[in-house]
Amino acid sequence: MMVAVVAAVMLIMSTSLNAQKSGKKLYAKDNLIAWCIVPFDNQKRTPEQRAQMLNGLGINKLAYDWREKDVPTFDDELNALKKHNITLQSFWYYSGPHPENDKNFATIIDLLKRHNVKTQIWTMITGIEGLDSMTQEQKVEAVSKPVRYIAEKAAEAGSSVGLYNHGGWFGEPENELAIIEKLKLSNLGMVYNFSHSEEQIHRFPDFYPKILPHLLAINLTGLQGGIPAKVVPVGQGNIEYKMMKIIEESSYAGPIGIINEDFAPDAEDGLKMNMEGLKKYLKEYKNSAALATY
Repeated sequence: MMVAVVAAVMLIMSTSLNAQKSGKKLYAKDNLIAWCIVPFDNQKRTPEQRAQMLNGLGINKLAYDWREKDVPTFDDELNALKKHNITLQSFWYYSGPHPENDKNFATIIDLLKRHNVKTQIWTMITGIEGLDSMTQEQKVEAVSKPVRYIAEKAAEAGSSVGLYNHGGWFGEPENELAIIEKLKLSNLGMVYNFSHSEEQIHRFPDFYPKILPHLLAINLTGLQGGIPAKVVPVGQGNIEYKMMKIIEESSYAGPIGIINEDFAPDAEDGLKMNMEGLKKYLKEYKNSAALATY
């Protein structure tokens, strides 16, 4: 009995130490994902130019945020990423209530299969008729249907699905958890975005432990002011460092996204602004190991 207890304690200590070790390098450059840089770039970079830009910044992961005009260059994007040793961390998919009828979703799944790329599909569900008048149980049921289809198709391509908080009922962490718990699919998780947490920040310490086991990625921004907070680059707010510290001190060891969106006309400049904010955080909290990667 005593041997078993000692072994259990050692296992817990080992797990804790591993989590701490991961946390120390959580915000290192080699753990960063570039996100929201395809449509938000006045340089209108080609897939090749985008990959070269990421190489120049030392970022080795891309979350691919596309628009209809980008569909013809999907193959070029994956080829450029492979050529430049950049991981396709995720593929964006904005879904309506019937993804089974969306030719673009079929194109994405076919693309991943042809290139033998296993990734994450970050998705949000919109356009479900009458959602606002439904009960909570009915809402979970209605939204779970398209999520199930997306996750099952993603599984065929060896990929996972991350529910993406982006406002509304679907964007509330508790509702995403309800969908995950209902479906119980092994390839279904969550992506948490600071940029859409403006009205959730006061609850973050409470719901973060609940979403932690399901997190596939976390995307950072700065958050300034009260509720709702203003979204700014990392390091220019007065709230995000506290949230980042909660994450770093937890067992989360997944990738960390930084975004451009509306921070700078040139996507490269937007990414640099956020990297400077991360460096400021690492200096403030005396994390020399992660800071040395910049």
